[in-house]
Amino acid sequence: MSENTEETVRIYTGPDIMAEALVVRLEEVNITPILREDQQSAVMFGSGNNYADQVRVFVRKDELAIAQPIVNTFLKEIEE
Repeated sequence: MSENTEETVRIYTGPDIMAEALVVRLEEVNITPILREDQQSAVMFGSGNNYADQVRVFVRKDELAIAQPIVNTFLKEIEE
């Protein structure tokens, strides 16, 4: 089993503005998530993707236990 704390897990996929709102909440508990928007990269390199107009939010696996309740509350609030 890997002890690498740099492994990440996706916790949210959605519009940029919603992803940014989630990031703010995570940063309040000292979690610095990783945002990935593949749309811009796909346009630059001429390929398509399954995440048009979507941003994916990732956290480190060792922070997931803290992040998950925040994500669950956030999703309930935005009814997603």
